[in-house]
Amino acid sequence: MSHALFHYPNAAALGRKLPKNKIYEHAKPSTAVRELFVSQVDKIIWQYKLAPETINLPAKPNVPEIQIFTLALKTPELSEDVLRCIDQAIPFPIIYQLTVDDRIKVKAAYKRPHDTDSTKWLVDRYFETDWQANTTERSELPLVIDLAGLYEHLLRQLIPLPAKTGETLNAQLERIGMILRKQQEYQKLDAKVQKEKQFNRKVELNKQLRILKQHLEQLH
Repeated sequence: MSHALFHYPNAAALGRKLPKNKIYEHAKPSTAVRELFVSQVDKIIWQYKLAPETINLPAKPNVPEIQIFTLALKTPELSEDVLRCIDQAIPFPIIYQLTVDDRIKVKAAYKRPHDTDSTKWLVDRYFETDWQANTTERSELPLVIDLAGLYEHLLRQLIPLPAKTGETLNAQLERIGMILRKQQEYQKLDAKVQKEKQFNRKVELNKQLRILKQHLEQLH
């Protein structure tokens, strides 16, 4: 998997501290989620704003801007509830750089405007890199034609399963979702096989397992 760390242009740099209270005002998190912010997050830095005026790429309706946030953590563990809360509060796609000690990882979820309610954004599952040294060399941003193309490239660096030829980001994410569901199904069925004492029933379950395995192989 790519390390997903990029050089962002100086013109896009903000380096602005974002108070947790501002997130709370917009997302209205539960007491439990606020406690996670306090125990896990030291500070939130709005590091870069990738927008037409800062990186000279045209916006698209689903990607008007891309925000790069750095979260300085108190602990390597970070609940996804914290990220979901920030994503809920800020109506733009966000790429997170998480830092603790001298290490960094990149994490993000595919985020897009709701089909019928333009005030809401849908947040998919999160993908992340492994922890790596803060000194890891950063890559140059790719040559793309608009912010949607840039967002897609940044996200694809985090997805562990490569896209098939010509596969859209949506289709790739749907395929990953299907794989995860089939894997859960497989594990449950496998556990049933282990417990089953009756021979005929065991044969039938094993047959179902083989079919599931074939489906999984096709999806990969």
